[in-house]
Amino acid sequence: MMWPPCCSFLTQYTHHHLVAFLLTFFSYVLLHASRKTFSNVKVSISAQWTPSVQNGSLPAFSPRELWEENRMFADTGEATLFLGALDTIFLFSYAVGLYISGVIGDRLDLRFVLSFGLCGSAVVEFVFGTLTEWLHLYNVYFYCCLWVLNGLLQSAVWPSVVAVMGNWFGKSGRGFVFGLWSACASVGNILGAFLASSVLKYGYEYAFLVTSVVQFAGGVVVFFGLLTSPKEVGSATDLRAVEKDTDSHRPLMSDDEEDSEDVVCDGGYYSVQQQDEEPKPQTKAISFFEAFCLPGVIPYSLAYACLKLVNYSFFFWLPFYLSNNFSWKEAEADRLSVWYDVGGIIGGTVQGLISDFLGKRAPVLCVSLLLAMGALVGYSHSSNDQVVNGVLLAVTGFLIGGPSNMISSAISADLGRQEALRMSQDALATVTGIVDGTGSIGAAGGQGHKLGWMWVFYFFILMVRFFLGSSAYLAIEGAANI
Repeated sequence: MMWPPCCSFLTQYTHHHLVAFLLTFFSYVLLHASRKTFSNVKVSISAQWTPSVQNGSLPAFSPRELWEENRMFADTGEATLFLGALDTIFLFSYAVGLYISGVIGDRLDLRFVLSFGLCGSAVVEFVFGTLTEWLHLYNVYFYCCLWVLNGLLQSAVWPSVVAVMGNWFGKSGRGFVFGLWSACASVGNILGAFLASSVLKYGYEYAFLVTSVVQFAGGVVVFFGLLTSPKEVGSATDLRAVEKDTDSHRPLMSDDEEDSEDVVCDGGYYSVQQQDEEPKPQTKAISFFEAFCLPGVIPYSLAYACLKLVNYSFFFWLPFYLSNNFSWKEAEADRLSVWYDVGGIIGGTVQGLISDFLGKRAPVLCVSLLLAMGALVGYSHSSNDQVVNGVLLAVTGFLIGGPSNMISSAISADLGRQEALRMSQDALATVTGIVDGTGSIGAAGGQGHKLGWMWVFYFFILMVRFFLGSSAYLAIEGAANI
């Protein structure tokens, strides 16, 4: 089969690459589907945690005594603030966990770390959303503790899946491959929105039940089916399927591009080196401080903190905003919110492919975020029309979600596979944890506010402006040749 020049890099991949791509992709799809469930059912949770309309025919003491046993807040305003506080708690614990799990991922088997994060998080979410409702157990401190634990467990997943993808896929076409693969978060948001809206009529606890059970099953599949690097294929039956990814440690741009490959491809499979060949030196994991000081890590991490604040505010609050600001039904708001993720899927893939052609990521980010400022202004004045709102959401998702996906995946892989680390140290999971962890700290700062919706959008525009300035600096400096 003849591939067009822009897709010629696809010929180097085998079915092992496809399996690694799909398993890591759907691992994060399931994680984000369960994470999205919380934002999709906030209206129902808020109603459950506050008193219903009191019956004036009952004695004066009865209504208060009836709802105070099972309700935590006097009105929906207090409940909404607590939901925002839970988002902040989750993001801070998630950020701390990312710094830790990235280091752990470079030292332990990525398959164990990934499976533990998926299964453990599924259990916590089941307890939080389903078991507490079945047992009528409503306690502020218990919810907070569960959400701290959930953030720590979920933090083990993203560095692990990015590291696995970095092991299997090298420099060639990384922007396109990772741009397509990073759609996993948006696909998970879409899946979570539809799962939640389909069972919400039975109670929000069933939304948590469905997504947590599916996520736990996915963790089991990953544990038994994932190969974390081409090195593990050598223990399988078909030894000829070992892929020697010779450019996985190269930077995006290099002055010493090789014209020839040392590995011979035979029918789509790479031959195994003979046992008498000189073994390669054993790599060691890089320290957290060394990874933090790598070229480009600090500026991209700080820039991502601004962008993730905007992206995750849409993630956590978009269905709630649509339901409250436009008085649409919760299920309708859930379905409409997926257009932001559709835009993010297309944006990450298209912008990743463009960055491959240009050989640079930062200029693509600059152009996209410059246009995103106008998109935010336009969406803040959206009319009460679902079609218009959906189109504006898709455009905004393309311009904000696309760059966010690129930084958290392709650029993190570039930073963790730059020339300074070639053939010496493993750093991909650690670098990914630093970038995404710093981004999560920034995102946590944007939750639980008392601002009006219009001021929220002004704040988003300001954060995008800060990110745009950082991207312009990175484009000029060419940090880490990215």
